[in-house]
Amino acid sequence: MNMDNVATLHWQQDLLSSLEVGIVVLDRHFTVQVWNQFMENHSDIRPSQIIGSNLFGHFDEINEGWLKAKAEPVFNLQSPVFLIWEQRPYLFHFGSNRPITSDSTHMYQNVTMFPLSDADGTVQRLCMLVYDVTDQAIGKLRVDRLNDELKYMSRVDGLTGLYNRRYWQERFDNTFKLARRREQPVTAMMLDIDHFKKINDAYGHQAGDKVIQALSSILQQSVRETDLAGRYGGEEFAVVLSDSTADTSLLVAERIRSAAESMQVEHEGQAITFTVSLGLAEFNREYSSAMLWLEQADMALYDAKHNGRNQARVAAIA
Repeated sequence: MNMDNVATLHWQQDLLSSLEVGIVVLDRHFTVQVWNQFMENHSDIRPSQIIGSNLFGHFDEINEGWLKAKAEPVFNLQSPVFLIWEQRPYLFHFGSNRPITSDSTHMYQNVTMFPLSDADGTVQRLCMLVYDVTDQAIGKLRVDRLNDELKYMSRVDGLTGLYNRRYWQERFDNTFKLARRREQPVTAMMLDIDHFKKINDAYGHQAGDKVIQALSSILQQSVRETDLAGRYGGEEFAVVLSDSTADTSLLVAERIRSAAESMQVEHEGQAITFTVSLGLAEFNREYSSAMLWLEQADMALYDAKHNGRNQARVAAIA
């Protein structure tokens, strides 16, 4: 090798080593032909250990069939292929550059694969460029997480963890529209805590909040994931029981009523007991609006209150 070739090889090696991007050259058999300093630093595999050997023998996390399918257009169509972290967080399972300050334990990567043509125009090799995009990925994930938290906060009542009135009403309106198109039964239920003002007056508002939380816990344990439970206001709650007739919903209501009657809420060394009244209204096609349907459940709740409280009543058929 003459001195000019040695000098050229030297600056080429310096160039490959100084780039803050992974450079990997593979032939059609996925034999490694170039492995730059970036790849060595993050994999702890020296070029002498991997060049001339098959890529898949060193990285179990890479699905061989998947990567070969991705690389096929590069070899056969001479078309570049892009792998982005949103679809697959990484190709090579490298640790994060900042394991202490980063939210991630691994490096997020974007990967570009492009063809390397020989003198005759055929493509026998491809080049992979591996970019560390951990900072960008973490930033986007933080924004997405914040948006999810804000969305959750906008839907959920802070005291009980149930849906708030605005979101519950929105979902209930959709349930009404769906019920008009379906044949399955669905029942609305309204309930509130009996003599709640007396609890607040006797024990204070903090005790009242504990009672509200206790009832919300009973609701969460008593209804299914497909049901819709929300805090309608103050000590009043609303529930939609999907695929439930008034008769089957009455069993749920009795379960809630009995659990509330049996519960004791501890506050400053005192045991507070409470009861609830409940009103139910099964969907009827005669209801012209969601609000009219809910008013029927509310009227049944009023009947339960008027007839002595601590009971469930079903609305009369319209």
